Amino acid sequence: MERLRRFIPERDHFETRTQKLISLVDRLDEEALSSEVKIFKAFADINRLKIVKLLKEGELCVCELTVALDNSQSTVSHHLSILKNAGVIKERKEGKWSYFRLSDGAVIGLLNQAKLLMEE
Repeated sequence: MERLRRFIPERDHFETRTQKLISLVDRLDEEALSSEVKIFKAFADINRLKIVKLLKEGELCVCELTVALDNSQSTVSHHLSILKNAGVIKERKEGKWSYFRLSDGAVIGLLNQAKLLMEE
């Protein structure tokens, strides 16, 4: 807090700001923040973003994604696993085949918001 005191010279103002800051930090939910970090990390790779954009159009199997991305099945499966663990996509198994789709419309909304931020 001493570092903050150097930037806020008025004692009363410092106390008010410090209490407000402590209150804000106390309301942060570490578990929720960790989940959010997991989601943003899932989007932090161009191949995973490509997968998400392809899945915006509908459900696809691993073999289709492998061809579309021109990557090995193990590489695509690795990226799918990260997206699935982050809750971005869902998997449906049919026999030996695994099909993937976006978990919900919120994923598309997040992508649209990111696009709007880039346009500003």
